[in-house]
Amino acid sequence: MTDYTLQELMVIEAARQIRDGDVVFVGTGLPLLATAFAQRTHAPNLCFVVESGAIAPLVLPTPISVSDPRLMHRAVRLGTLREVLGCLLQRGLVDVGFLGGAQIDRFGNINSTVIGDYAKPTVRLPGSGGGNDIASHAKRLLIVTRHEKRRFPPRCDYITSPGYLNGPDARAKAGLKVTHPSFAVVTDLAVLEIDPATAQLRIARLMPGVSVEQVRKNTGFEPLVAHPVRSVEPPNPEQVRILREEIDPNGIYLKQSP
Repeated sequence: MTDYTLQELMVIEAARQIRDGDVVFVGTGLPLLATAFAQRTHAPNLCFVVESGAIAPLVLPTPISVSDPRLMHRAVRLGTLREVLGCLLQRGLVDVGFLGGAQIDRFGNINSTVIGDYAKPTVRLPGSGGGNDIASHAKRLLIVTRHEKRRFPPRCDYITSPGYLNGPDARAKAGLKVTHPSFAVVTDLAVLEIDPATAQLRIARLMPGVSVEQVRKNTGFEPLVAHPVRSVEPPNPEQVRILREEIDPNGIYLKQSP
């Protein structure tokens, strides 16, 4: 089976991190596709929570923003930002939170605020949104991103959302209630996870045909390497069909050619 794209495999691999019954805080883009795919396959009882306030919708294909009515279809509640951030996330009721940013450093910290000096940045980015809340309060953190050297510096120019800050006990010392969240970064080259002993990112799995050396060349720091490093399981034809025909039939997010 080779008729799939790396982007499709990234979505499916991210979906594999979601368990049946999980409460998942998600926006749009590839995280939305991964959550919808999980719901249609192995996790039918997961609960979508959307930053705009929708709780447990049956998502229609394919929302383009958190305010898209297709992301609110048959929701059990059309709530508010305060309800989903304050009443669910900050109370510790969210199992999985998807995050994104321009930079991810060796400790899993995320920058979505500025590139360069904060006072005189080279690039000013959108900022936190709900990112800091998700990183601080969700039990498991997921990122889906392209693997580029500039995205993985040794240290973020600015920490918008905390990973493990600077070590295994740093979150506890900073007063965060979720002191040791699980953490996975799914890229087009590999899956990176947090090493419990050092709180640094390590290469856990490789995308088909990718070597550890390729990952190292595209990372701005020296990532740890799990032993052994496993390969990401390719999708089967039915999984690809579900993605293309049910999750994103119009190709809004997925480029449907290998």
